[in-house]
Amino acid sequence: MSELGEFLRLRRARIRPSDVGLPEFGRRRRVPGLRREEVAQLAGVSVDYYVRLEQGRGDGVSAEVLDAVARVLRLDRTERQHLHDLARPPREPARPGPRQLRGGLRLVLDALDAPAFALGRCLDVVAWNALGDAVMGFSDMPPGQRNVARHAFLSAAGRRLYPEFERVAAETAAFLRVDAARHPDDPELAALLADLAADPLFAELWARHGVREKSHGRKLLLHPRVGELDLGYETLTPPGEPGLQLVVYTAEPGSPTAERLALLADAARI
Repeated sequence: MSELGEFLRLRRARIRPSDVGLPEFGRRRRVPGLRREEVAQLAGVSVDYYVRLEQGRGDGVSAEVLDAVARVLRLDRTERQHLHDLARPPREPARPGPRQLRGGLRLVLDALDAPAFALGRCLDVVAWNALGDAVMGFSDMPPGQRNVARHAFLSAAGRRLYPEFERVAAETAAFLRVDAARHPDDPELAALLADLAADPLFAELWARHGVREKSHGRKLLLHPRVGELDLGYETLTPPGEPGLQLVVYTAEPGSPTAERLALLADAARI
């Protein structure tokens, strides 16, 4: 089944008929969730049209139809955009992500008192400040392995770093799903996904077709020197740098995490 078809099938399966005002009695249901003809009816399209869409034959489908299907399947904002990306993939080839920061951004990164680092395409680590390195250990990673997804799934140190590893793993796989739909012909991303697929947990998560943006949230780390760090994070995209993200970790003032970050800063002579 196509990526589009599998995504629609899984989202259709999670909606109960009663969720959309349909009776659940009647002839026996052979599949969980809504039937394809029910989605078509509620979206205002023919059954044949929707079946072709779920078969991956969505050429020429309008944004209005996709929005109607998204409404029926109760997709959130990220899922809705993902549906559009799958049905109407970008025609321009993916551009390689930046390999280094421009001078001004490098100064901004170094001026921050918080742990911070820059990610390029495919979650490659492009740069970091001293406290970011003290927290994440980027300088200890082999240069070719400085990628947060590789570090999480393919290294023992990465798994030890995250006490809530399954949650982090699910978020990472879901973020890469979003990126894969936006850049379906990116050879670097394809190579990364092929390597990650060797991990059974990643393969399981990938099959769920979860999608998620990583704009902000919480990250719990177990640092080998100072112990638990309960951090917030904000992800910022600098103007003029669409393939770059600045990730800044934050700690509540006066919290145990803030005190432990101060210890790391002193040790790193920041």
